[in-house]
Amino acid sequence: MFKGQPKGLIPAALANMGERFGFYIMMAILLLFLNNKFGFTGSTGAVIYSVFYALIYVLALVGGLIADKTKRYKNTILAGLVLMTVGYFLLAIPTKTPVENMPLILALTLFGLFSIAFGNGLFKGNLQAVVGQLYDNPEYEDKREVGFQIFYMFINVGAMFAPFLAVGLRNWWVQTNGFGFNADLPGLCNQFVSGTLTPEAKVRFVELANQVTLDGSAVTDLGTFANEYLNVFMEGYHYSFGIAIIAMLISLAIFALNKKNLPNPALKKVVKSDTNSVVEVEMDAKEVKQRIYALFAVFAVVIFFWFSFHQNGQTLTLFANDYTRMLNIDLGFTTLQGAEVFQAFNPIFVVFLTPVIIGLFGWFKSKGWEISTPKKIAIGMGIAATAFAVMALSSIGLPTTEERIAMGGLADAARVTPWLLIGTYLILTVAELFISPLGIAFVSKVAPPKYQGIMQGGWLTATALGNQLLFIGVIFYNSIPLWATWMIFVVACVISMFTMLFMLKWLERVSE
Repeated sequence: MFKGQPKGLIPAALANMGERFGFYIMMAILLLFLNNKFGFTGSTGAVIYSVFYALIYVLALVGGLIADKTKRYKNTILAGLVLMTVGYFLLAIPTKTPVENMPLILALTLFGLFSIAFGNGLFKGNLQAVVGQLYDNPEYEDKREVGFQIFYMFINVGAMFAPFLAVGLRNWWVQTNGFGFNADLPGLCNQFVSGTLTPEAKVRFVELANQVTLDGSAVTDLGTFANEYLNVFMEGYHYSFGIAIIAMLISLAIFALNKKNLPNPALKKVVKSDTNSVVEVEMDAKEVKQRIYALFAVFAVVIFFWFSFHQNGQTLTLFANDYTRMLNIDLGFTTLQGAEVFQAFNPIFVVFLTPVIIGLFGWFKSKGWEISTPKKIAIGMGIAATAFAVMALSSIGLPTTEERIAMGGLADAARVTPWLLIGTYLILTVAELFISPLGIAFVSKVAPPKYQGIMQGGWLTATALGNQLLFIGVIFYNSIPLWATWMIFVVACVISMFTMLFMLKWLERVSE
């Protein structure tokens, strides 16, 4: 898998791995952090999450423009790493919960999120452009797809451990302060503080409050308990953001030490294999237009896929928290328990399935059945539809969100098996491996030389538009039966698949 790859791939992948480690710590906990920190109900936290997630990718277009104009790709990448580190620092400050000065703390949180989003915009697309140039030499051109799959796998090595560390630290901190973990309690505490508990939910609140006091003492003052439990719980989240700072500093050091050995897309050149001479890449205006049209067509289609796939941080996380029996991994000093744990399965599957998918594609090629990149992307969208169809069938008969809240949450016996979500993440991961790394490779191959940064930013902007729609899933999650919510994502993925198949011959011709 690694044989014959250019030397710059691994340092670039390691730098990205550290950044992604910090990023996925945040994304594992962000929606629940917002809801529990500020007592948000409905879709408020989901809207902030969606806007933030969209800005990450929209600002990648800005980052591409800055790098393309200044011709300083590697300095732009470094600036992005520094800015993200500042953002994580702001989120890591352990402010008191329940929040006493809502405008100030919310503004501080939003500014931290914007710093991370803007830093990511400077970093992500431009690093992909640097990696893409490694394969412009004919010696490596036929290894482009595999190279980006390796690059993508390294991203998920970092993401694989991030949720475990975030949850482990949070639960350790809760236990250190004399409490046990319970997924329903932060929401019930916020409802108690705001006076919105139903009588049935209050009975469950009292029951759970007495269960999580580790010294066995009875809870006599529910108001004091609610404030203390919320504050300790959220301090654990803040300290989890602190781990992201360490990851960012490691990523910054790796890139700074290796940047002189990485190419500069501003000086994009190709080595002629016959004469070993170096020539500038030139394209006529017609070919440039065709390539840009093809890329924008693909960008438009993948919006619907990302709208569905990135529900792992929204509706699928809420489903894990509200309807799924918790995994309970006892490490002795802490317990890995919580909805965030499920988000580790996607990167775990990416790491272990990437060699399998690479081998599968290689086997097809050896048999003369090579599948084009656009066709692989279309197949991936069909696989994603299957994952949400599984969720829809398995959710028939579950209570609605409104019914669940009125009950004060579901007992373990009424929750679904964790294997449902694990299986869904497995199917979604296969879909992801057919789409995301291959889509990045497709952009790096088709993008005209002078638009490398901005076209990588365009791919990320398409992702942003899909992410901006994420909150719609939470609105449906809170207002219609669960099976109907999942069917919305089935339809979105099926539309994407058939649109890609309709454009297939044209896309294949442009990418030749």
